[in-house]
Amino acid sequence: MSVKDSIEANHHAAAQRSIVVSVCTNLLLSFAQVIIGVVASSQALVSDGVHSLSDLLADFVVLLAGRQSRKGPDEDHPYGHRRFENAASFILGLLLLVVGGGMLWSAVVKFGNPAAIPRVHVAALWVASIALVAKESLFRYMLAVAKRIRSSMLAANAWHARSDAASSLVAALGIIGSLLGYPILDPVAALIVGVMVTRMGWQFAWAALNDLMDRAADEDEVAAIRATLAAMPAIAGFHDLRTRKMGDMIVVDVHLEVNARLSLVEAHDIAAAAQRELVDKHRVLNVMTHIDPVGEATHGEAGIHGHDHGLRLSS
Repeated sequence: MSVKDSIEANHHAAAQRSIVVSVCTNLLLSFAQVIIGVVASSQALVSDGVHSLSDLLADFVVLLAGRQSRKGPDEDHPYGHRRFENAASFILGLLLLVVGGGMLWSAVVKFGNPAAIPRVHVAALWVASIALVAKESLFRYMLAVAKRIRSSMLAANAWHARSDAASSLVAALGIIGSLLGYPILDPVAALIVGVMVTRMGWQFAWAALNDLMDRAADEDEVAAIRATLAAMPAIAGFHDLRTRKMGDMIVVDVHLEVNARLSLVEAHDIAAAAQRELVDKHRVLNVMTHIDPVGEATHGEAGIHGHDHGLRLSS
């Protein structure tokens, strides 16, 4: 196993562990919230328990996508299955939109008849507080893992956990308001957080949709790829560098300019070396190169442009 394969395996294992932690946490919280919510006459706590169940659905979506994305290329998917991660992020974004919309609707209904909100038992506040701390801790843990392994899918799921923590905050505020004799605080807080969750869902869904539409890698990653190519002495120049996201990996297309006096074998070796450098040093999945012969070696990207007679070599 190569060093890069070993790193990817470790990242996958870390992602799987974080999902298992999330599943166990949401399973315990959802049952506790629904049961105590019913006993303590807290509709807010019951709703938050249902929200926790939605997180369970999100966790299973991430588990499925993580397993599918690791499958290698096949006849129908020559570039592999990594875009399952982008699709999962899109689904999670839609799920956040649905949850946020439900919270907004619930708040509007409560505004219409605040007197119908029942007073609750103080036990509901304890459960809501514990759920708030647990979900915020889960969010911070999952987001730290997502940043370490650079997983947009895991980051989306982490922010979904944050939306659930916000839901627990809404439940806690609603319960406090009910205990203090101000039931209107519940729909006010629900409306504010509902807007936040809906906005978050839109951002994730839109970002994932752009990735599915071959969005380029971010500027820092592209600049690093340019620097790697520019540092290779055998490459006289390069142009038409294009990138596109494939899950959390990058596919690169680039025209390489090499000395016209080199043989076909030597040009191929340069293209193969460029691919190895990019794959080893960056989150690059595949590199498609197009060789353009040039008369003079001019190091850097400002080489000769517009050669249509180059040799396309894919290594």
